[in-house]
Amino acid sequence: QVQLVESGGGLVQAGGSLRLSCAASGRTFSSYAMGWFRQAPGKEREFVAGMSWTGGRTNYADSVKGRFTISRDNAKNTVYLQMNSLKPEDTAVYYCAARAWGSVVSTTPSEYDYWGQGTQVTVSS
Repeated sequence: QVQLVESGGGLVQAGGSLRLSCAASGRTFSSYAMGWFRQAPGKEREFVAGMSWTGGRTNYADSVKGRFTISRDNAKNTVYLQMNSLKPEDTAVYYCAARAWGSVVSTTPSEYDYWGQGTQVTVSS
């Protein structure tokens, strides 16, 4: 069982930065692939970024490539999402998720086993 708690969301102006954190409980965190997803009002949940359990594989949505960076610290059971050059279209609730098949970075929400409660990110123009 893994419990995930996101933090770091907030209100920021366009062009600004935020860093989201996702703290995980459980001794097997280091074996999980981790992903960040987001969901805007009236839209489906979409993949943002993901990282394999070793950190050796990463994947990003085209819309965030070059602006967002995912990282993880297995010693701290934490995964991060550094978001730079934020745009109003980045406004959404951001969720972190954990996948037991840790070597594969999936972009499909249903392939993740555990989810956090989400943190709101609002980017004003």
